[in-house]
Amino acid sequence: MAGRINDDDVKAVRDAVPIDAVVSEYLQLRNAGGGNLKGLCPFHDEKSPSFQVSPSKGFYHCFGCQAGGDTLDFIMKIDHLSFSEAVERLAGQAGITLRYEEGGYTAGTSGRGERIRLVEAHKAAALFYAEQLGGAEAEIARRFLAERGFDQAAAQHFGVGYSPAGWDHLTRFLRGKGFTDKELILSGLAQDSRSGKPIDRFRGRLMWPIRDISGEVVGFGARKLREDDNGPKYLNTPETAIYKKSQVLYGIDLAKKEIAKTSRAVVVEGYTDVMACHLAGVTTAIATCGTAFGGDHIKILRRLLMDNATAEVIFTFDGDAAGQKAALRAFEDDQKFAAETSITIAPGGMDPCDLRLAQGDAAVAGLVDARTPLFEFALRHIVSRHNLENPAGRAAALAEAAPVVASIKDLSIQHESAVQLAGMLGILDEQFVVKRVAQLARWARERGNQPQQQGRGRPQEPAPAPPPASVGGGPALNLRSPAHRTERELLKLALQRPALVSPAFDAYGIDEFTAPPYAAVRQAIQDAGGAAQATEDYVARVREAAPNDTVRAMVTELAVEAIHAKTVDEVYAGVQLVQVRLRAVDRRVLEIQGALTRLSPQAPPEQHAAVQQELWVLQQYGQRLRNRGAEGL
Repeated sequence: MAGRINDDDVKAVRDAVPIDAVVSEYLQLRNAGGGNLKGLCPFHDEKSPSFQVSPSKGFYHCFGCQAGGDTLDFIMKIDHLSFSEAVERLAGQAGITLRYEEGGYTAGTSGRGERIRLVEAHKAAALFYAEQLGGAEAEIARRFLAERGFDQAAAQHFGVGYSPAGWDHLTRFLRGKGFTDKELILSGLAQDSRSGKPIDRFRGRLMWPIRDISGEVVGFGARKLREDDNGPKYLNTPETAIYKKSQVLYGIDLAKKEIAKTSRAVVVEGYTDVMACHLAGVTTAIATCGTAFGGDHIKILRRLLMDNATAEVIFTFDGDAAGQKAALRAFEDDQKFAAETSITIAPGGMDPCDLRLAQGDAAVAGLVDARTPLFEFALRHIVSRHNLENPAGRAAALAEAAPVVASIKDLSIQHESAVQLAGMLGILDEQFVVKRVAQLARWARERGNQPQQQGRGRPQEPAPAPPPASVGGGPALNLRSPAHRTERELLKLALQRPALVSPAFDAYGIDEFTAPPYAAVRQAIQDAGGAAQATEDYVARVREAAPNDTVRAMVTELAVEAIHAKTVDEVYAGVQLVQVRLRAVDRRVLEIQGALTRLSPQAPPEQHAAVQQELWVLQQYGQRLRNRGAEGL
């Protein structure tokens, strides 16, 4: 079995793959100032970005959930990989051959992590299926694609393939690539047969590779082609270590950059609909994979859309009863989005694929443009169930629809929707409906169900601030304390701009930092050699010197958090150095004054003189700092 990965190779991997390039594969990043980038944290649910990346330092930190670390830590956490798996993943991307302390170079596969092996199996399977699409047996698959307007180039663009009808074509192919039967079963590409030997899960079907947001193939969607196939119309990969259907969106790897660029996502219902939209120029189209659109899908999109005032999610559904039900289910999650949500339904109940065949690419683009706000669609659906020809029917419709309008968080949209509802119901006194909606909204707020918010139908959170923290059971930080704020700034400078505070900083005692978390970070800097010895891997060495994960997280946080100054220069650094030292001097002066008060009159005169001398020296030093600033240090 391969052993520990060579330390030099690990460092080479860290240096070769910029952290912002890796993180950008999973969420949209924007300028946060000070050379940092920010985005919505992928590790907890939030609506305002508190996740920051420092490309220059190679670290990330979330000020909401406290997750933080370097590139490898990010990959390990977001994709649930071991350390060696994360190194192997990034090494593969960077083209770096890894050496192992036991077993030499990576000859063979026994040392590879399980998740990496499953991803590699899917990558090999995708290439196998794509190649099979050109064979004689796959004529039925090519005809299926052609009948829906997809040529060979389209199939290649989306990686569409074909699974042969035999029992074990893929299984034998992957065995030849060195994959074990256990790996094939765990991957979901094969399944146990009555004979006890693995057989192909997908046989005689059109195959769509399903990729995660980073572009790795993690599963497949398979479409039945023959009448003698007794399986379901669509068969997807089962739940595995790398495939969770509630957490994948077909087409997200192709659409993510355009979604982030345009702040728009179009949600369709199937693989061919995604293909049709992309080929028609709607390159933000995505689809779920055999499951309803839910909370985990929303989180993926929100990380790409960010908290953008123009962000929009557009759902396309069939016009039949099932499509309307799906639309209403989507409306239930409407206000979980940091975006406007709309719906569009093709004429005649056609899906985007059918529409493209019947009317061309322009019709698909026009379908998206002809959207209706989702809450308006929901209101019309509610109202349509009541008889508006009599007062009782109108009252019943109002009773059902008014709470829906009251749930809209944006007050301007809420008011406009109330006026719109009055028109739908044929109630001439629109103010009656407006007041009823406002009453329901106020009633809900008072019970804590609907907090009053401003904005485009979503909560507006204050700008994230570093939360209270403690180290080793010590007292929490008080960021309202001027002393703690200054100590924090000085430590940020020592980690991010060490040249500005050196060599003075290294002469500061641990006890000059009154917050235990900051004292622990100061100790770690000292144990790592000090700020004056800062080199390229300086912050990494400080993190390694930290005594535990809590201190290590604080180091990462301070290395990533923006320094609170428009101009970060020697003047600003000098102010922080002086303030921290001056407060330490003042504290010591008070201690000595207290000692003098407690000193017995019978104490030897030389003891009195020594204490008085120390007090005089400190007072003079404090005065010099106040008069001369950093020059007095």
